[in-house]
Amino acid sequence: MRNSLSLITAALLGLLLSACAGMQSQQSDSEIDPWEGFNRKVYAFNTGMDKVVRPIAVGYDKVMPDEFQRGVGNFFRNLDAPVTFVNLLLQGKFTHGAETLGRFLVNSTVGLLGFVDVAMKMGIPYYNEDLGQTLAAWGYQDSRYLMLPILGPSTFRDGVGRLADSYYHPVGRAIHNRSEYGYWIFRGIDQRARFLIQDAEIEQAYDPYILLRDVWLQNRQYQIYDGDPPLADYDLYLEEDYAEPDAGPGE
Repeated sequence: MRNSLSLITAALLGLLLSACAGMQSQQSDSEIDPWEGFNRKVYAFNTGMDKVVRPIAVGYDKVMPDEFQRGVGNFFRNLDAPVTFVNLLLQGKFTHGAETLGRFLVNSTVGLLGFVDVAMKMGIPYYNEDLGQTLAAWGYQDSRYLMLPILGPSTFRDGVGRLADSYYHPVGRAIHNRSEYGYWIFRGIDQRARFLIQDAEIEQAYDPYILLRDVWLQNRQYQIYDGDPPLADYDLYLEEDYAEPDAGPGE
């Protein structure tokens, strides 16, 4: 499965605190997170797992030079290109799909299997699409929040999308065929190491679970709408808050 052992609780918070500050959800907690009791238990499990993963990530970060870590990140991102390519086609974004295919071919050859992002230097844009985003583009907009063991924040829609995507991810195919999980473990450690700096912010949060959930959902909307999500209807909120009660009989 994608992003195994990444425990992206720290990752998503660090990436999005500044980008999504001040945004509000248009749905209530009961609508977006009706499984909160279950999700909190899974979150606690993931937090316990992180006590094992984090020390390994700290050691990895100290030992590996920044240049090596950058190359590893490029390599992993390049392997995601086939998934992005398929979903761009499913969404009818054929030009973006052609650019993604070109990026994958260039980086896989001239870029030494993707360790060097030659495509970026050539001005070829980067896109990141998955089946969850495709389903949303097809109309499956609202989906219940779901905290996945080890994989972290998701929705029911995106969880199904991850499973389906794994069957045509090049490494996912190898895993399904031969049950080799070393790639995802290494990728998880590398990804966890990138966000060690955000640990303090999570620890200082009043309720890390809620903060992570809301930030992740906001970012997911950002991804689904290609960086231009619809703004919340604040006028509607005001109307609901300040609407006067209906006048009674005879008034």
